[in-house]
Amino acid sequence: MFKAKVLIVGPSECGKTVLANFLADATESIGGEYNPTQGVRILEFDCPSVNEKKGPGCEVELWDCGGDHKFESCWPALMKDSHGVIIVFNPDIPSHLKEIDMWHSTFIQKQRLQENQCLLIAHHKPGSGDDGERPDLSSALSRLTLAHSNLEEDPEDLRMEFIKFLRSVVSSLSESRDIEEMSIIT
Repeated sequence: MFKAKVLIVGPSECGKTVLANFLADATESIGGEYNPTQGVRILEFDCPSVNEKKGPGCEVELWDCGGDHKFESCWPALMKDSHGVIIVFNPDIPSHLKEIDMWHSTFIQKQRLQENQCLLIAHHKPGSGDDGERPDLSSALSRLTLAHSNLEEDPEDLRMEFIKFLRSVVSSLSESRDIEEMSIIT
């Protein structure tokens, strides 16, 4: 069984913790008072539906990273040995569209992750409406898979996007392991 370390990053107050709790089936209540994540929260869970070939699933470490830049000195430690990154933003907040380029540069490009190891989520907060339109993204971000999330209306659509993303991450892990094993043999 593969173990995948996936980071959830993005601007403060965009809904990273709510999404992390949903994806991990954590039992914390949705809604209530906003409490910013201090540093990082790690949620661990199994995702048996990742492997389409009926083999073992995947153990997931979902790292819910605080969006405050005061934790920037910790980011290299958070990124170490990560296999995938989910960038979350609220498309209704114009500053988030500008800020996600920085998150992409820091967490994707500097780690040399492939596009299939990144998922971009436009998270629509309850009551904001989900227009489903593609926001105006930079060229680097427009190449990434974009999922719209609205946990009140279509929560299972997001879960399916997450499983597709995890399949890509596991596929990259499998390829890396195969290459490493071949280098040992030859």
